[in-house]
Amino acid sequence: MSSIAGRSEAILDLQDVLRRFSFDNICRFSFGLDPGCLQLSLPMSEFAEAFDLASKLSAERAMTASPLIWKMKRLLNIGSERKLKEAIKMVDELAHELIKQRRTAGFSTQRDLLSRFMCSVSDDQYLRDIVISFLLAGRDTVASALTSFFWLLSQHPEVVSAIREESDRIMGQTEEQASFEQMREMHYLQASVYESMRLFPPIQFDSKFSLQEDVLPDGTFVRKGTRVTFHPYAMGRMEKAWGPDCLEFKPERWLKNGEFMAENPFKYPVFQAGPRVCLGKEMAVVQMKSVALALVRRFDIQDAVPSRAQRFAPGLTATVRGGFQVRVHERRQHQ
Repeated sequence: MSSIAGRSEAILDLQDVLRRFSFDNICRFSFGLDPGCLQLSLPMSEFAEAFDLASKLSAERAMTASPLIWKMKRLLNIGSERKLKEAIKMVDELAHELIKQRRTAGFSTQRDLLSRFMCSVSDDQYLRDIVISFLLAGRDTVASALTSFFWLLSQHPEVVSAIREESDRIMGQTEEQASFEQMREMHYLQASVYESMRLFPPIQFDSKFSLQEDVLPDGTFVRKGTRVTFHPYAMGRMEKAWGPDCLEFKPERWLKNGEFMAENPFKYPVFQAGPRVCLGKEMAVVQMKSVALALVRRFDIQDAVPSRAQRFAPGLTATVRGGFQVRVHERRQHQ
């Protein structure tokens, strides 16, 4: 981004940068490899492109008028279902190749997540499912959340100023990356991240299937096997739950006497709730705060098309249609 920041008229797709970063990061953490997607001069890897296409086409199934439509396409192997089949095949092949390479190179002394699983699991199909789960959970969700976060910051310079003031107070004049302990003290930063995800959750709707008959708190009977869908996007904008200013971006709503106060996860289901709460929640929040802090302290990021509202493309996670075009300017330190 520093090279772009030096060119006054240059425009950068920040969403693309964040997706590349997230893909590289989750691959390093989960598999111990760096696909090099963050090299902006290079195209995305085949793995990333196939994964994106499979996610997009899978999500579009839910938008068809009837499941019979996509099932018929799948039976005849035509249209989007043919493309989905080809994308899944490529993802499968690359995932199995990744497992093969890790097994050949040796995994008993490696510290990445895949190697740890391989120490106790020998079924390659199960390991393949683990690879896909890691990517699906840890790649697009973080990139989506950060894209919306920076879009909101571009509309609210007062929040940017508050984050910088808080970080300067805690970190001083250093240009080093914030430590975990320092980030824990940044309550306003945490509030800003949570408030952003309230308005723009990475997973806008989700579904669960009832394992047994149940009755909801309002008396609704749920049969075994029933699909129950909930909408974090809508739930985060309910006036009944969040008050008359529910559509406003106000990090202060998460603060009490200057300290961050979490909400009931059933009211704020961005990370799920109950026994199925997101296992990667803490890692995702730390990653978001680390990236947000590094960019806010070093750069001024301006929306290149400020009059355009966010529109989302079909997908398993929220992706801004057309990307997020920005102008980036490097700040003079603590100006």
